[in-house]
Amino acid sequence: MKKRYLLLLLVLITGFIVNSCKKTGQNPIETLFTGGYWQLASIEITQYTGNTQISDTTINETCSQVFTFKTDFTCTYANFNCQTQPLAAGKWSLSPNKLFLIADMVCDSTTTLAVKPFINAQIINLGLYSMVLNTGDIAPNYSLTRPRKIVKYGFIRQKSVSTN
Repeated sequence: MKKRYLLLLLVLITGFIVNSCKKTGQNPIETLFTGGYWQLASIEITQYTGNTQISDTTINETCSQVFTFKTDFTCTYANFNCQTQPLAAGKWSLSPNKLFLIADMVCDSTTTLAVKPFINAQIINLGLYSMVLNTGDIAPNYSLTRPRKIVKYGFIRQKSVSTN
């Protein structure tokens, strides 16, 4: 009789261990991206010549620009560059080392120019409530005489989208 109880206890413990190790199919970084809407809070544009900083501009009026990531690896961006335009949509992924966001959506930056602003965005910070992405000339090797521009986008997670 005691052997049956011991065997039943071992089966239950094994079942708990096996179920606790079950994978959900999404890594923690993907879960952070898809956990809500990301509203743009600020843009910082820094211009360099080589490694010498020439100018630094921060823009806080961001006109309700919202970046949304979905679990099916599609994404949307609303009001890019504060322009009324159709919702920009595309696919997103992470680099193998999980340090870069690759989002292929095309946004209108002016009336005649379409850009892919987040095609190769360096993830500087990603947490439950904030995300910071570097874009532009972010290559680690650069000419010491050539001008370059780095744009830093700061986002705040929102549970629902507000329209202003």
